[in-house]
Amino acid sequence: MRIDIITVSPELIRSPFEFSIIKRAIDKNLVEVFFHDLRTYALNNYGKIDDYQYGGGAGMVLMIEPIDSCISKLKSERNYDEIIYMTPDAPTLNQQTANTLSLHTNIIILCGHYKGVDQRVRELFITKEISIGDYVLSGGELGAAVLCDTIIRLIPGVLGDETSALTDSFQDNLLSPPVYTRPSEYKKKKVPKVLLSGNFPKIEAWRTEQAIKRTKKIRPDLLED
Repeated sequence: MRIDIITVSPELIRSPFEFSIIKRAIDKNLVEVFFHDLRTYALNNYGKIDDYQYGGGAGMVLMIEPIDSCISKLKSERNYDEIIYMTPDAPTLNQQTANTLSLHTNIIILCGHYKGVDQRVRELFITKEISIGDYVLSGGELGAAVLCDTIIRLIPGVLGDETSALTDSFQDNLLSPPVYTRPSEYKKKKVPKVLLSGNFPKIEAWRTEQAIKRTKKIRPDLLED
């Protein structure tokens, strides 16, 4: 998989890709991630990529020309499955979306900034819009990092045990059950006996029961879906 990230702050987003699971995926050539500084495509030597919005109002808007130049250059080099815009006024990222995107080959992610992008960018180039929650960040870089993490960890070969991702929360519209490790007792809190029994059918039944209980308590909306 190849992911191209268009941003006005490449230095802000690089760090999450230099550690842990994502770095291992890159080192193993399971994914390529490229950062494109939008200012490279600025309209003048001063790095102009934004302007005041028509109709007045606070906040600058990313201009269409630099974004068009960057996306057009990338599209001239390869085909893309999705061109994604990270913005709070979009459908919220969920596990099903991550599962689908992990099957793609080439993705562009455009990070919003300031007041957002010229609406014509969304109409002409964007194929999918994603939010990571009902709140506003200074830019789409952190959201793009979150999106990439959710996608990359699902690529075969990234995780040491590929079945691990299949038992994560939200994969089956349930929250994950409680998990335990050594010691078996700590400050009078004991690990449930069933987990120590070695009876795997009973263990799986217990985990399913606990997942349903936790979901009913914490996220009952998932059961409605």
